[in-house]
Amino acid sequence: MKLINVTDAEKNQKVIEFSVDKATFDAAVDKVYKKNVAKLNVPGFRRGKAPKSMIEKMYGKGFFYEDAINDILPEAYEAALAESGLDVVSYPEIDIKTIDDNGVVITAKVFVKPEAKIGEYKGIEATRDAVVVSDEAVDAEINNVRERNARETEVTDRAVENGDEITFDFDGYVDGVAFDGGKSENYNLKVGSGSFIPGFEEQIVGKAIGEKFDINVTFPAEYHAAELANKEAVFKCVVHAIKVRELPELDDEFVKDVSEFDTVDEYRADVKAKLQEKADKEEDAKVDGQLMDKLVETLDVDVPEAMFETEVDAMMRDYETRLRYQGLDLETFMRYTGQTVDAMKAQFRPQAEKQVKTRLALEAVAKAENFEATAEEIEAEYGKIAEAYGIEADKVRETIDNAAIAADIVVGKAAQLIRDTAVVTVKDAE
Repeated sequence: MKLINVTDAEKNQKVIEFSVDKATFDAAVDKVYKKNVAKLNVPGFRRGKAPKSMIEKMYGKGFFYEDAINDILPEAYEAALAESGLDVVSYPEIDIKTIDDNGVVITAKVFVKPEAKIGEYKGIEATRDAVVVSDEAVDAEINNVRERNARETEVTDRAVENGDEITFDFDGYVDGVAFDGGKSENYNLKVGSGSFIPGFEEQIVGKAIGEKFDINVTFPAEYHAAELANKEAVFKCVVHAIKVRELPELDDEFVKDVSEFDTVDEYRADVKAKLQEKADKEEDAKVDGQLMDKLVETLDVDVPEAMFETEVDAMMRDYETRLRYQGLDLETFMRYTGQTVDAMKAQFRPQAEKQVKTRLALEAVAKAENFEATAEEIEAEYGKIAEAYGIEADKVRETIDNAAIAADIVVGKAAQLIRDTAVVTVKDAE
Protein backbone atom coordinates (compact mmCIF):
# COMPACT_ATOMS: atom_id res chain seq x y z
CA MET A 1 0.00 0.00 0.00
CA LYS A 2 1.15 3.53 -0.77
CA LEU A 3 -0.49 6.71 0.49
CA ILE A 4 -0.74 9.11 -2.46
CA ASN A 5 -2.30 12.18 -0.86
CA VAL A 6 -4.96 13.58 1.46
CA THR A 7 -7.21 16.34 0.16
CA ASP A 8 -10.06 18.42 1.60
CA ALA A 9 -13.63 17.73 0.57
CA GLU A 10 -16.42 19.36 2.57
CA LYS A 11 -15.98 20.81 6.05
CA ASN A 12 -14.46 18.22 8.39
CA GLN A 13 -14.26 15.82 5.46
CA LYS A 14 -11.12 14.45 3.81
CA VAL A 15 -10.35 12.25 0.82
CA ILE A 16 -7.58 9.71 1.34
CA GLU A 17 -6.07 8.50 -1.93
CA PHE A 18 -3.91 5.37 -1.82
CA SER A 19 -2.71 2.63 -4.12
CA VAL A 20 -2.22 -1.13 -4.03
CA ASP A 21 0.64 -2.37 -6.20
CA LYS A 22 0.03 -4.70 -9.15
CA ALA A 23 1.73 -7.71 -7.56
CA THR A 24 -0.49 -7.55 -4.45
CA PHE A 25 -3.62 -7.04 -6.53
CA ASP A 26 -2.76 -9.87 -8.94
CA ALA A 27 -2.19 -12.18 -5.97
CA ALA A 28 -5.62 -11.26 -4.64
CA VAL A 29 -7.21 -11.94 -8.04
CA ASP A 30 -5.51 -15.36 -8.17
CA LYS A 31 -6.78 -16.15 -4.69
CA VAL A 32 -10.35 -15.31 -5.69
CA TYR A 33 -10.01 -17.34 -8.88
CA LYS A 34 -8.85 -20.44 -6.98
CA LYS A 35 -11.66 -20.01 -4.49
CA ASN A 36 -14.40 -19.75 -7.11
CA VAL A 37 -13.24 -21.73 -10.14
CA ALA A 38 -14.98 -24.90 -9.01
CA LYS A 39 -18.33 -23.06 -9.05
CA LEU A 40 -18.07 -21.97 -12.70
CA ASN A 41 -19.13 -23.81 -15.84
CA VAL A 42 -16.84 -23.18 -18.80
CA PRO A 43 -17.55 -25.11 -22.03
CA GLY A 44 -14.75 -27.51 -22.93
CA PHE A 45 -13.37 -27.74 -19.39
CA ARG A 46 -14.21 -29.96 -16.45
CA ARG A 47 -15.62 -28.08 -13.48
CA GLY A 48 -12.77 -26.48 -11.54
CA LYS A 49 -10.20 -26.92 -14.34
CA ALA A 50 -10.83 -23.82 -16.49
CA PRO A 51 -7.83 -21.46 -16.68
CA LYS A 52 -8.25 -17.95 -15.25
CA SER A 53 -7.54 -16.43 -18.67
CA MET A 54 -10.38 -18.44 -20.22
CA ILE A 55 -12.83 -17.39 -17.52
CA GLU A 56 -11.82 -13.74 -17.92
CA LYS A 57 -12.23 -14.05 -21.68
CA MET A 58 -15.69 -15.53 -21.22
CA TYR A 59 -16.98 -13.31 -18.40
CA GLY A 60 -14.78 -10.23 -18.77
CA LYS A 61 -11.34 -9.26 -17.54
CA GLY A 62 -12.70 -7.68 -14.35
CA PHE A 63 -14.75 -10.72 -13.36
CA PHE A 64 -12.70 -11.34 -10.19
CA TYR A 65 -11.85 -7.72 -9.44
CA GLU A 66 -14.66 -6.88 -7.01
CA ASP A 67 -13.97 -9.83 -4.71
CA ALA A 68 -10.23 -9.23 -4.95
CA ILE A 69 -10.62 -5.59 -3.95
CA ASN A 70 -12.89 -6.59 -1.06
CA ASP A 71 -10.12 -8.91 0.15
CA ILE A 72 -7.30 -6.38 0.06
CA LEU A 73 -9.26 -3.26 0.96
CA PRO A 74 -9.50 -3.54 4.79
CA GLU A 75 -5.76 -3.94 5.33
CA ALA A 76 -4.85 -1.36 2.67
CA TYR A 77 -7.30 1.20 4.04
CA GLU A 78 -6.12 0.73 7.64
CA ALA A 79 -2.51 1.20 6.54
CA ALA A 80 -3.37 4.33 4.57
CA LEU A 81 -5.38 5.70 7.47
CA ALA A 82 -2.53 5.11 9.90
CA GLU A 83 -0.06 6.84 7.58
CA SER A 84 -2.40 9.80 7.06
CA GLY A 85 -2.59 10.49 10.78
CA LEU A 86 -6.24 11.50 10.49
CA ASP A 87 -8.66 11.11 13.41
CA VAL A 88 -11.54 9.59 11.47
CA VAL A 89 -15.07 9.54 12.93
CA SER A 90 -17.03 7.86 10.14
CA TYR A 91 -17.07 4.80 7.96
CA PRO A 92 -15.18 5.38 4.68
CA GLU A 93 -16.97 6.03 1.42
CA ILE A 94 -14.86 3.93 -0.95
CA ASP A 95 -14.36 4.58 -4.65
CA ILE A 96 -12.10 2.71 -7.08
CA LYS A 97 -10.33 5.40 -9.07
CA THR A 98 -8.27 3.28 -11.48
CA ILE A 99 -7.27 -0.32 -12.16
CA ASP A 100 -4.41 -0.64 -14.63
CA ASP A 101 -0.94 -2.09 -15.13
CA ASN A 102 0.30 -0.14 -12.12
CA GLY A 103 -2.22 -1.72 -9.75
CA VAL A 104 -5.27 -0.16 -8.10
CA VAL A 105 -5.82 3.41 -6.95
CA ILE A 106 -8.54 3.82 -4.32
CA THR A 107 -10.09 6.84 -2.63
CA ALA A 108 -11.75 6.85 0.79
CA LYS A 109 -13.91 9.83 1.71
CA VAL A 110 -14.15 10.18 5.48
CA PHE A 111 -15.23 12.63 8.15
CA VAL A 112 -12.62 13.65 10.68
CA LYS A 113 -12.98 14.82 14.26
CA PRO A 114 -13.79 18.54 14.20
CA GLU A 115 -11.73 21.23 15.89
CA ALA A 116 -13.50 22.15 19.11
CA LYS A 117 -13.15 25.36 21.10
CA ILE A 118 -14.14 25.44 24.74
CA GLY A 119 -15.17 28.38 26.88
CA GLU A 120 -14.56 28.87 30.60
CA TYR A 121 -14.45 25.46 32.19
CA LYS A 122 -13.22 26.20 35.70
CA GLY A 123 -15.62 27.34 38.39
CA ILE A 124 -18.78 25.93 36.79
CA GLU A 125 -21.70 26.28 39.20
CA ALA A 126 -23.97 23.43 40.27
CA THR A 127 -26.38 22.62 43.10
CA ARG A 128 -26.49 19.52 45.25
CA ASP A 129 -29.16 18.27 47.61
CA ALA A 130 -27.97 17.33 51.08
CA VAL A 131 -29.64 13.95 51.47
CA VAL A 132 -30.21 12.61 54.97
CA VAL A 133 -31.42 9.02 55.15
CA SER A 134 -34.52 8.82 57.35
CA ASP A 135 -35.35 6.13 59.89
CA GLU A 136 -38.34 5.26 57.70
CA ALA A 137 -36.03 4.53 54.77
CA VAL A 138 -33.90 2.28 56.98
CA ASP A 139 -37.03 0.47 58.21
CA ALA A 140 -38.21 -0.03 54.62
CA GLU A 141 -34.86 -1.50 53.55
CA ILE A 142 -34.79 -3.87 56.52
CA ASN A 143 -38.38 -4.91 55.85
CA ASN A 144 -37.36 -5.79 52.29
CA VAL A 145 -34.76 -8.16 53.74
CA ARG A 146 -37.38 -9.59 56.10
CA GLU A 147 -39.71 -10.11 53.13
CA ARG A 148 -37.00 -12.04 51.27
CA ASN A 149 -36.56 -14.24 54.32
CA ALA A 150 -40.28 -14.67 55.07
CA ARG A 151 -41.79 -18.10 55.65
CA GLU A 152 -44.91 -19.22 53.80
CA THR A 153 -47.63 -20.84 55.85
CA GLU A 154 -50.72 -22.49 54.37
CA VAL A 155 -54.09 -21.34 55.71
CA THR A 156 -57.09 -23.68 55.70
CA ASP A 157 -59.48 -22.27 58.31
CA ARG A 158 -60.56 -18.97 56.73
CA ALA A 159 -61.47 -17.23 53.49
CA VAL A 160 -59.15 -15.16 51.30
CA GLU A 161 -57.97 -11.84 52.72
CA ASN A 162 -56.19 -8.95 51.04
CA GLY A 163 -52.45 -9.63 51.00
CA ASP A 164 -52.81 -13.42 50.85
CA GLU A 165 -50.94 -15.43 48.26
CA ILE A 166 -53.37 -17.81 46.60
CA THR A 167 -53.31 -20.59 44.02
CA PHE A 168 -56.42 -20.56 41.86
CA ASP A 169 -57.92 -21.41 38.45
CA PHE A 170 -59.61 -18.88 36.20
CA ASP A 171 -61.41 -19.20 32.87
CA GLY A 172 -62.49 -15.99 31.11
CA TYR A 173 -65.35 -15.38 28.67
CA VAL A 174 -66.48 -12.38 26.64
CA ASP A 175 -70.04 -12.61 25.31
CA GLY A 176 -70.02 -16.24 26.40
CA VAL A 177 -66.95 -17.08 24.27
CA ALA A 178 -63.56 -18.02 25.71
CA PHE A 179 -60.67 -15.79 24.59
CA ASP A 180 -56.94 -16.31 24.17
CA GLY A 181 -54.95 -15.83 27.38
CA GLY A 182 -58.06 -15.87 29.53
CA LYS A 183 -57.53 -19.27 31.13
CA SER A 184 -54.99 -20.64 33.59
CA GLU A 185 -54.78 -23.38 36.18
CA ASN A 186 -52.95 -23.27 39.51
CA TYR A 187 -52.05 -19.63 38.98
CA ASN A 188 -50.19 -17.95 41.86
CA LEU A 189 -51.38 -14.46 42.81
CA LYS A 190 -50.80 -12.08 45.69
CA VAL A 191 -54.24 -10.60 46.28
CA GLY A 192 -54.11 -6.81 46.21
CA SER A 193 -50.93 -6.65 44.13
CA GLY A 194 -52.74 -5.10 41.17
CA SER A 195 -51.47 -7.80 38.80
CA PHE A 196 -54.91 -8.24 37.22
CA ILE A 197 -57.23 -5.66 35.67
CA PRO A 198 -59.04 -3.28 38.05
CA GLY A 199 -61.85 -4.88 40.02
CA PHE A 200 -60.62 -8.46 39.61
CA GLU A 201 -58.64 -9.09 42.76
CA GLU A 202 -61.10 -7.33 45.06
CA GLN A 203 -63.76 -9.91 44.15
CA ILE A 204 -61.54 -12.79 45.32
CA VAL A 205 -61.51 -11.47 48.90
CA GLY A 206 -63.91 -13.47 51.08
CA LYS A 207 -63.89 -16.59 48.89
CA ALA A 208 -63.18 -19.94 50.55
CA ILE A 209 -60.95 -22.76 49.38
CA GLY A 210 -62.85 -24.96 46.92
CA GLU A 211 -65.61 -22.40 46.40
CA LYS A 212 -66.55 -21.82 42.76
CA PHE A 213 -67.44 -18.23 41.90
CA ASP A 214 -67.68 -15.74 39.03
CA ILE A 215 -65.79 -12.48 38.72
CA ASN A 216 -67.35 -9.77 36.55
CA VAL A 217 -65.06 -7.09 35.18
CA THR A 218 -64.68 -4.69 32.28
CA PHE A 219 -61.39 -4.48 30.40
CA PRO A 220 -59.85 -0.98 30.39
CA ALA A 221 -60.18 1.18 27.27
CA GLU A 222 -56.37 1.22 26.87
CA TYR A 223 -55.96 -2.55 27.30
CA HIS A 224 -53.01 -3.91 25.29
CA ALA A 225 -55.20 -6.47 23.49
CA ALA A 226 -57.35 -4.15 21.38
CA GLU A 227 -60.00 -6.82 20.76
CA LEU A 228 -60.75 -6.92 24.52
CA ALA A 229 -60.68 -3.18 25.27
CA ASN A 230 -63.88 -1.93 26.93
CA LYS A 231 -65.36 -5.46 26.80
CA GLU A 232 -67.26 -6.93 29.75
CA ALA A 233 -65.94 -10.32 30.84
CA VAL A 234 -66.84 -13.12 33.21
CA PHE A 235 -64.14 -15.23 34.85
CA LYS A 236 -65.11 -18.55 36.40
CA CYS A 237 -62.75 -19.16 39.32
CA VAL A 238 -61.93 -21.57 42.11
CA VAL A 239 -59.35 -21.11 44.89
CA HIS A 240 -57.18 -24.14 45.68
CA ALA A 241 -54.85 -22.81 48.37
CA ILE A 242 -54.26 -19.80 50.59
CA LYS A 243 -50.83 -18.91 51.95
CA VAL A 244 -49.56 -16.12 54.15
CA ARG A 245 -46.01 -14.87 54.48
CA GLU A 246 -44.76 -14.63 58.05
CA LEU A 247 -41.93 -12.15 58.44
CA PRO A 248 -39.15 -13.08 60.84
CA GLU A 249 -38.83 -11.02 64.00
CA LEU A 250 -36.29 -8.23 63.82
CA ASP A 251 -34.01 -9.40 66.62
CA ASP A 252 -30.35 -10.23 67.14
CA GLU A 253 -30.82 -13.80 65.87
CA PHE A 254 -32.29 -12.55 62.61
CA VAL A 255 -29.43 -10.06 62.23
CA LYS A 256 -26.85 -12.83 62.69
CA ASP A 257 -28.59 -14.90 59.98
CA VAL A 258 -28.66 -12.18 57.32
CA SER A 259 -25.54 -10.13 58.04
CA GLU A 260 -22.08 -10.05 59.56
CA PHE A 261 -23.35 -8.20 62.62
CA ASP A 262 -24.49 -9.41 66.06
CA THR A 263 -27.03 -6.82 67.13
CA VAL A 264 -29.96 -4.96 65.63
CA ASP A 265 -28.35 -1.60 66.40
CA GLU A 266 -25.17 -2.53 64.50
CA TYR A 267 -27.20 -3.82 61.59
CA ARG A 268 -29.38 -0.70 61.42
CA ALA A 269 -26.27 1.51 61.48
CA ASP A 270 -24.75 -0.43 58.58
CA VAL A 271 -27.96 -0.30 56.54
CA LYS A 272 -28.19 3.44 57.12
CA ALA A 273 -24.56 3.96 56.10
CA LYS A 274 -25.04 2.01 52.87
CA LEU A 275 -28.23 3.88 52.01
CA GLN A 276 -26.40 7.15 52.66
CA GLU A 277 -23.53 6.10 50.42
CA LYS A 278 -25.97 5.18 47.66
CA ALA A 279 -27.82 8.48 48.02
CA ASP A 280 -24.56 10.43 47.95
CA LYS A 281 -23.46 8.67 44.76
CA GLU A 282 -26.79 9.51 43.15
CA GLU A 283 -26.34 13.17 44.06
CA ASP A 284 -22.76 13.08 42.76
CA ALA A 285 -24.09 11.78 39.44
CA LYS A 286 -26.68 14.57 39.31
CA VAL A 287 -23.99 17.19 39.95
CA ASP A 288 -21.82 15.60 37.25
CA GLY A 289 -24.74 15.87 34.86
CA GLN A 290 -25.18 19.57 35.63
CA LEU A 291 -21.47 20.24 35.18
CA MET A 292 -21.25 18.41 31.87
CA ASP A 293 -24.39 20.11 30.54
CA LYS A 294 -23.00 23.55 31.39
CA LEU A 295 -19.60 22.63 29.96
CA VAL A 296 -21.21 21.62 26.65
CA GLU A 297 -23.00 24.98 26.56
CA THR A 298 -19.59 26.65 26.21
CA LEU A 299 -18.53 24.33 23.37
CA ASP A 300 -18.01 25.84 19.92
CA VAL A 301 -17.87 23.04 17.35
CA ASP A 302 -19.45 21.95 14.09
CA VAL A 303 -20.12 18.24 14.66
CA PRO A 304 -20.35 16.08 11.52
CA GLU A 305 -23.61 14.17 11.28
CA ALA A 306 -21.56 11.00 10.89
CA MET A 307 -20.35 11.28 14.51
CA PHE A 308 -23.89 11.19 15.83
CA GLU A 309 -24.81 8.30 13.53
CA THR A 310 -21.75 6.32 14.61
CA GLU A 311 -22.61 6.86 18.28
CA VAL A 312 -26.22 5.78 17.71
CA ASP A 313 -24.97 2.63 15.97
CA ALA A 314 -22.71 1.90 18.95
CA MET A 315 -25.65 2.32 21.34
CA MET A 316 -27.75 -0.02 19.20
CA ARG A 317 -25.02 -2.68 19.32
CA ASP A 318 -24.72 -2.27 23.08
CA TYR A 319 -28.50 -2.62 23.49
CA GLU A 320 -28.55 -5.71 21.32
CA THR A 321 -25.78 -7.24 23.44
CA ARG A 322 -27.81 -6.63 26.62
CA LEU A 323 -30.84 -8.24 24.99
CA ARG A 324 -28.77 -11.34 24.20
CA TYR A 325 -27.82 -11.64 27.86
CA GLN A 326 -31.57 -11.77 28.56
CA GLY A 327 -32.08 -14.51 25.98
CA LEU A 328 -33.54 -12.24 23.28
CA ASP A 329 -32.35 -11.04 19.91
CA LEU A 330 -33.13 -7.63 18.45
CA GLU A 331 -35.51 -8.96 15.80
CA THR A 332 -37.62 -10.81 18.39
CA PHE A 333 -37.63 -7.79 20.70
CA MET A 334 -38.89 -5.52 17.92
CA ARG A 335 -41.57 -8.02 16.95
CA TYR A 336 -42.89 -8.18 20.53
CA THR A 337 -42.76 -4.44 21.15
CA GLY A 338 -43.77 -3.21 17.69
CA GLN A 339 -40.55 -1.20 17.51
CA THR A 340 -38.52 -0.57 14.36
CA VAL A 341 -34.81 0.03 13.93
CA ASP A 342 -35.47 3.63 12.86
CA ALA A 343 -37.70 4.24 15.88
CA MET A 344 -35.08 2.86 18.25
CA LYS A 345 -32.37 4.98 16.65
CA ALA A 346 -34.58 8.05 17.05
CA GLN A 347 -34.91 7.27 20.76
CA PHE A 348 -31.15 6.92 21.14
CA ARG A 349 -30.37 10.06 19.15
CA PRO A 350 -30.67 12.70 21.96
CA GLN A 351 -28.41 10.72 24.28
CA ALA A 352 -25.96 10.07 21.43
CA GLU A 353 -25.70 13.80 20.67
CA LYS A 354 -25.13 14.56 24.34
CA GLN A 355 -22.40 11.93 24.66
CA VAL A 356 -20.59 13.07 21.51
CA LYS A 357 -20.62 16.73 22.53
CA THR A 358 -19.58 15.95 26.10
CA ARG A 359 -16.63 13.92 24.86
CA LEU A 360 -15.56 16.69 22.48
CA ALA A 361 -15.82 19.24 25.28
CA LEU A 362 -13.70 17.15 27.66
CA GLU A 363 -11.13 16.52 24.93
CA ALA A 364 -10.92 20.27 24.39
CA VAL A 365 -10.31 20.78 28.12
CA ALA A 366 -7.64 18.07 28.12
CA LYS A 367 -5.95 19.74 25.18
CA ALA A 368 -6.05 23.16 26.86
CA GLU A 369 -4.50 21.68 30.00
CA ASN A 370 -1.93 19.61 28.07
CA PHE A 371 -3.02 16.46 29.89
CA GLU A 372 -1.16 13.28 29.01
CA ALA A 373 -1.41 9.64 30.04
CA THR A 374 1.70 8.12 31.57
CA ALA A 375 2.85 4.58 30.85
CA GLU A 376 2.01 3.67 34.46
CA GLU A 377 -1.53 5.02 34.12
CA ILE A 378 -2.06 3.13 30.87
CA GLU A 379 -0.80 -0.10 32.42
CA ALA A 380 -3.03 0.38 35.46
CA GLU A 381 -6.05 0.94 33.20
CA TYR A 382 -5.36 -2.29 31.34
CA GLY A 383 -5.27 -4.02 34.72
CA LYS A 384 -8.62 -2.54 35.76
CA ILE A 385 -10.29 -3.64 32.53
CA ALA A 386 -8.78 -7.12 32.79
CA GLU A 387 -10.00 -7.47 36.38
CA ALA A 388 -13.49 -6.22 35.51
CA TYR A 389 -13.90 -8.81 32.74
CA GLY A 390 -11.94 -11.59 34.41
CA ILE A 391 -9.40 -11.93 31.61
CA GLU A 392 -5.66 -11.46 31.26
CA ALA A 393 -4.31 -7.98 30.58
CA ASP A 394 -2.57 -9.23 27.43
CA LYS A 395 -5.96 -10.18 26.01
CA VAL A 396 -7.20 -6.65 26.64
CA ARG A 397 -4.16 -5.23 24.82
CA GLU A 398 -5.06 -7.33 21.78
CA THR A 399 -8.46 -5.65 21.50
CA ILE A 400 -7.79 -2.11 22.80
CA ASP A 401 -4.69 -0.24 21.72
CA ASN A 402 -2.66 2.18 23.83
CA ALA A 403 -3.98 5.24 22.01
CA ALA A 404 -7.60 4.46 22.93
CA ILE A 405 -6.69 3.82 26.56
CA ALA A 406 -4.61 7.01 26.72
CA ALA A 407 -7.48 9.04 25.21
CA ASP A 408 -9.89 7.78 27.88
CA ILE A 409 -7.40 8.58 30.63
CA VAL A 410 -6.90 12.21 29.58
CA VAL A 411 -10.67 12.66 29.20
CA GLY A 412 -11.04 11.29 32.73
CA LYS A 413 -8.49 13.81 33.97
CA ALA A 414 -10.43 16.61 32.29
CA ALA A 415 -13.67 15.47 33.93
CA GLN A 416 -11.98 15.36 37.33
CA LEU A 417 -10.63 18.88 36.81
CA ILE A 418 -14.17 20.09 36.13
CA ARG A 419 -15.35 18.48 39.37
CA ASP A 420 -12.44 19.74 41.44
CA THR A 421 -12.86 23.35 40.30
CA ALA A 422 -16.66 23.42 40.34
CA VAL A 423 -18.59 25.71 42.66
CA VAL A 424 -21.24 23.47 44.17
CA THR A 425 -23.97 24.92 46.36
CA VAL A 426 -25.43 22.38 48.79
CA LYS A 427 -29.14 22.77 49.48
CA ASP A 428 -30.29 21.84 52.97
CA ALA A 429 -32.28 18.63 53.25
CA GLU A 430 -36.00 19.20 53.71
